[in-house]
Amino acid sequence: MTNRNVTIILLMALVIGTIIYARSVNINLPGNNQGYAPEQPIAFSHRLHSGDLKLDCLYCHTGAEKSRHAGTPPASICMNCHQFVTAGWDQVKIEEKQALEEKRDLQIPVSSELRKLYAAIGFNTDTMRYDESRQEQPIAWVRIHNLPAFTYFDHRRHVNAEVACQQCHGPVETMEKISQESDLSMGWCVNCHRDVNTGTLPDLIGRHASTNCAACHY
Repeated sequence: MTNRNVTIILLMALVIGTIIYARSVNINLPGNNQGYAPEQPIAFSHRLHSGDLKLDCLYCHTGAEKSRHAGTPPASICMNCHQFVTAGWDQVKIEEKQALEEKRDLQIPVSSELRKLYAAIGFNTDTMRYDESRQEQPIAWVRIHNLPAFTYFDHRRHVNAEVACQQCHGPVETMEKISQESDLSMGWCVNCHRDVNTGTLPDLIGRHASTNCAACHY
């Protein structure tokens, strides 16, 4: 065996060993952000909104069915409800009890997280109106799901084909803190498309998913 062949074998063994080790200690390889769950500027609970309250994903992510990108919901969508709902039910009941004991009028309870929303858009909970003297500050949400720039992904194709959001994003309705459920690798995407075409996914029987390279890379 030549020195060149020995070197190749050693390099292959090193690569394979690195992959096995990375998987065994739960280290993601470059480009794999599976499990990524960054802190957000406002602690938004998908479990509460999507799970307990059963809000449809498309109510907030309005771009998903008509655009490449699902988009981050604008604060105006949040305010459709939170102009009136300023705190959790538990805080409301505590305020009612305290007001009764102290023989005073009810005060509007405001949760600490919603205060951040109101501060960002200039909403005054004392008057329950927008304060035009306050300058709005965009909420700096941290993006979680990112694909390489050389990959084309279109949300509307998947949504209009009735692919459930959970197919890619996992059971978001159970997540208190949102995280990247899948590794979003090319192999993961291709395997899903193959499962669609072979009828392995019962909810998508009759659909066709392209496995042509040019469908995602062009």
